[in-house]
Amino acid sequence: MKIVVLMGGTSAERPISLRTGAGIANALRARGHDITAVDTANGAVLPPGTEVAHELPPEQAGAVAVRDRADLAERPAVHEAELVFLALHGGAGEDGTIQALLDLADKPYTGSGLRASAVAMDKALSKRLFEHVGVPTPKWRLYRRREGDRPDDAAAQAVGGYPVIVKPNDEGSTFGLSVVKDAAGLGPAFDEAMRYSNTVLLEEFIPGRELTVAVLGDTPLPIVEIRPKSGLYDYESKYTAGKSEYFCPADLPPDITAQVQELAVRACRVLDTAGVARVDFRLPPDGPPSCLEVNTIPGMTATSLVPMAAKAAGMSFEDLCERIARLAIEHHARERRPQTPRPAPSR
Repeated sequence: MKIVVLMGGTSAERPISLRTGAGIANALRARGHDITAVDTANGAVLPPGTEVAHELPPEQAGAVAVRDRADLAERPAVHEAELVFLALHGGAGEDGTIQALLDLADKPYTGSGLRASAVAMDKALSKRLFEHVGVPTPKWRLYRRREGDRPDDAAAQAVGGYPVIVKPNDEGSTFGLSVVKDAAGLGPAFDEAMRYSNTVLLEEFIPGRELTVAVLGDTPLPIVEIRPKSGLYDYESKYTAGKSEYFCPADLPPDITAQVQELAVRACRVLDTAGVARVDFRLPPDGPPSCLEVNTIPGMTATSLVPMAAKAAGMSFEDLCERIARLAIEHHARERRPQTPRPAPSR
């Protein structure tokens, strides 16, 4: 199959996206597919094995990623592909923008569609849907730059008291996330989160175990438990080998395992995800699992959690990439509707 892998881009998660894309491209080439890798930041076609710098040239860094959007479907590599494999994290690659362009071009692509991508990227909106279908989620409040409001001590107490989580509402990979232990830390944490988004989430801190569930199609994979050595699963703990310990399948009682997996599937269904998604939870010592968020384009690097769960289920990395590609083709065939010509206007 002729596949284009879209990677890189200009979001804060560009370095992870490049690593994800390179791994996917290599896995699919090993399966005999005709692979073209494209960095959406500048439209560059990346030859196999090429090392790509994580930093963008000065003239592109900080600029609006016009090439991420406007002419994407017209690029020869995308236009000629039978499938677009999305390896973009954050920004236009994960918020539904690129999905909308590919929909307009009637081009099959991996992962969730426009609506699910946009909703999952908006943590506050996701939480409203989780609450509607009975998926427990931490207490929260949302702050918008345009409203000029800032979290205060009373707000922290309203979501459960210190410590509290302050994080961007629509960013991933824990960019801008802080654990705030007292009122003095709220302002700096809020300002840090505002560097990444115009909306910031104040969230209840749930003590306990860090769990994640990959949902492949409608099937939950074995649960992964993460134990960061620093105590916080931040960017460094996620993407630096040896900074966290992982246990898969997680050592949980059968009933808790079933409960967490069922909640993961329910969360994905209410958002209407497709392909593979990853659902993150906190499991307190004396309460139900609490859903943090759903990631619609989860990382696929050497230290990523979805490949780890797939391996525990008996799937190699190549098997996983192949399965995601096939799910995308099947999903596109199901969703495609015949175009009925509109009648010509009467004269």
